[in-house]
Amino acid sequence: MKKSALILVFVVTVLGSYGQEITGAWNGSLKVQGMQLRIVFNISKTDTGYSSTMDSPDQGAKGIPVTSTTFADSKLKIEMTNLRIEYSGELKDKTITGTFKQNGMEFPMNLTKEQIAKEVVKRPQEPTKPYPYYSEEVTFTNSQANITLAGTLTLPKKEGTFPAVILITGSGPQNRDEEIMGHKPFLVLSDYLTRQGIAVLRYDDRGVAQSQGDFKTGTTVDFATDAESALAYLKGRKEILHNKIGLVGHSEGGIIAPMVASRNKEVNFIVLLAGTGLRGDKILLLQQELIGRAAGKPEKEIAKTREANTKAFELVLKAKTTEALTTDLTGFLTELLKDNPDSGKPSGMSNADYIALQVKQITSPWMQYFIKYDPAPALEKVKCPVLAIDGEKDLQVSGKENLLAIEKAVKKGGNQQVTTQLFPNLNHLFQECKTGSPSEYSQIEQTFSPIAMEVVAKWILQQAK
Repeated sequence: MKKSALILVFVVTVLGSYGQEITGAWNGSLKVQGMQLRIVFNISKTDTGYSSTMDSPDQGAKGIPVTSTTFADSKLKIEMTNLRIEYSGELKDKTITGTFKQNGMEFPMNLTKEQIAKEVVKRPQEPTKPYPYYSEEVTFTNSQANITLAGTLTLPKKEGTFPAVILITGSGPQNRDEEIMGHKPFLVLSDYLTRQGIAVLRYDDRGVAQSQGDFKTGTTVDFATDAESALAYLKGRKEILHNKIGLVGHSEGGIIAPMVASRNKEVNFIVLLAGTGLRGDKILLLQQELIGRAAGKPEKEIAKTREANTKAFELVLKAKTTEALTTDLTGFLTELLKDNPDSGKPSGMSNADYIALQVKQITSPWMQYFIKYDPAPALEKVKCPVLAIDGEKDLQVSGKENLLAIEKAVKKGGNQQVTTQLFPNLNHLFQECKTGSPSEYSQIEQTFSPIAMEVVAKWILQQAK
C-alpha cells in the first residue's frame, strides 16, 4: 500500500576552503527501492565560499536551492535542514565518494563530472503507440469536492457500444497508470481489457498529475466520491453500455469499489484486486509481520513490533479527537523509546524527531480512517456480482485471510454472486515472484500476470452478456 517519494531539493550557501576544484556540475544517482533517481549539484564560488543549486532530472526539477554547503580538506558537505537531508563525501581522483541521508536513512551516492544516463528498465508488457483501439484524454468533475479529475478512456473501437470498467488505484498518490516501482499496472491492465472488447476509464488521483484537489487531506471516503464522479461521467458517454459498467479496484481501490457499489445500483459488478475484508489495523499488523518475516527478522523482534503497533493502533481506535490522539501517541512512544532505545528508530535520528515523524504519520486523516475502517458492512450491502482475487505471496494484503473475509461478508448480506481466487506465486502487484517482498517489485520485469488478467477479462465479459 503505498508508496513514499524521496527528496526534492537541496543545495547551498557555504563556508569552506578552496583546495581542490569543486565547482561545476556534479552528477549522482540514488538507488531507492530498486529505482534510479539522478541528481545534479551545480556548485559555484562566491565571495564567502560556495553556492549551489540542485537538479533532479527524473523529477523534472531544476535550480533547486539548498541550505548550506561546505568544502574543506577535500570533504564536501551539503545540508537541507528543513527536509532533514544531508550529503557528505570526499573528493579523490575526480570522484566524490559519499553518502546521502534523509530522515535517518542512508544511501550510498558517488558524484562525478560525467553525466549519468537514465537506466533503461525492461517492462515488456507496456504497450506502445499506435494502439489497436481508440484512446481519448478526458476530464470529469467531482461537484461534491469541486474539483476536476483527468484521465484516459480507451474504447475497443471509436464507434459502437461497449461494457466498461473504471480502474481505482491503491493507497498513496497515484497517477492513472497506478505507476509504482517503475511499473504501470493500470496501463498494462487497461490495454489488455480494451483489446478484449472492454472500455476502460482510468484517472489520476486528486492532486496528482493533471487532476485537481488536495490528496493529503483526503480519506478513503473522499476518494470514493471521485470514483462515483467517474461513474457519472461514463453514464453520459454514448459508447458505453450503461447497464454493463463495473468497478475494478486494486488494494485501497478494493475498499472503495464496495463502498461505491453499496450505494449505487448503476454499478453492475465489481472486481477486487488484493482488496481487503479485514479492519485496517488488522491489515497493517499482518502486513508488518509478513514483510518482517520475509526480510529475515527474528521472531522475537517481530512479536515485539506487533505488540507495540497493537497498542498504538488501540490508541487510534479509542481516540475522540486528533489532538488527544497526538498527546497519547507522543506519551506512548516516549515511554517505548525509554524501554527500547533502538526500537525501530533509524540510527542518527533523535528521539524527538522520530516521535514527531511517527505521530504525524499515524494522526494523518487518511491513516486514522484506514485503521478504523471495517469493510465488512459495505461488502454486506453489495448486491451485484463480485470477483475477488489475490496473490498467495501478497505480503501487503494477505490473500487467504482477506478473501475469506470478503466472501463471508458478501454472502452474509444475501449475495451469493461472489467468486474468489488465490493465485500461487503472485505478489501484491500480481507479478510472478519469489518471496512477495515489496523490495522485489522493481526487480521483476513482469508488470501484471497474464493469467490473472485473463481470469479478470473472462469474468467481466461473462457479466456483460
